[in-house]
Amino acid sequence: MAGGDGSQGPGSVLVIIPTYDELANIASIVERALLAVPDADVLVIDDGSPDGTGDLVERLALSEPRLHVLHRTGKLGLGSAYVLGFQWGLERGYRLLVEMDADGSHAPESLPAMIGLMAPGAGPAPALVIGSRWTPGGRVVDWPRSRELLSRGGNAYARLMLGLDIKDATAGFRVYDADVLRAMDLGTIDSRGYCFQVDMTLRVLDAGSAVVEHPITFREREAGESKMSRSIVLEAMRKVTVWGIVRRLRAITRRR
Repeated sequence: MAGGDGSQGPGSVLVIIPTYDELANIASIVERALLAVPDADVLVIDDGSPDGTGDLVERLALSEPRLHVLHRTGKLGLGSAYVLGFQWGLERGYRLLVEMDADGSHAPESLPAMIGLMAPGAGPAPALVIGSRWTPGGRVVDWPRSRELLSRGGNAYARLMLGLDIKDATAGFRVYDADVLRAMDLGTIDSRGYCFQVDMTLRVLDAGSAVVEHPITFREREAGESKMSRSIVLEAMRKVTVWGIVRRLRAITRRR
């Protein structure tokens, strides 16, 4: 691992960026994240990218103490990468932990507004802010119609099966309060693909914490290939269906 020890104390932000073959995108997205949030560190978790993404981040970290990198031996999944990043950040005392893609689809310039929503206002601060494509004001740019229909349909199915009042439960652009993550048993999370985001949304809500959606503009990646696959979609459908059935059975049991 390159970079400093990350121990900045309470009030600091950790931006977690999983990577696999993102050589064309990673330098720009790291630079933009560090500029957008001056008190943030960035942690890149690279799954042994054959294109040398992890090696590039190592070189960048030599001159940027706010940049850190963890290397994994292979393509182990989005969910496990974020869990590793959460654990790393919690051990070092970061107050807020951010999920963000490496491909430029999530604009780091949206982070100050999302982080600002975590500050206590008239009521308790939310434990999770989601950068949402489908809440009013959110939008997608340069996405094929098939991907938009898949995303909208997947979110509609999650709302129906799980009783969620969240427009974009599958979104991967997020800010978590460290306390809500610290209270979770992160070791029980086995969702590998994008259903990890639905899983985490449920866990935050089931803990009695508030979730807020902030509208963002989501852009299709300009370089590299999408990591979406048939297996990821099937995993999400299967898990959401099982979770929905279990939750309904539990509700019936409680009523009885």
